[in-house]
Amino acid sequence: MNYLKITKYLYLIIGFVMLYAAIMKWNAIDKPWLEIVLSGTAFFTYFFRNRFDKKFAERRNQNSQKNP
Repeated sequence: MNYLKITKYLYLIIGFVMLYAAIMKWNAIDKPWLEIVLSGTAFFTYFFRNRFDKKFAERRNQNSQKNP
């Protein structure tokens, strides 16, 4: 399960790379809407997985305290 903790940071890196690509392509004729959408999706996924991981850790701690 350690790879799940690493993958949320990969989403963050992908989000920054896509945002950087969108900023570099902004003055082009075709606007980089796909990069912006993918960047937003990657950031959303990072924050969702981070919150979800904290919620499960909290639940594990509560269960371990109830059942010694």
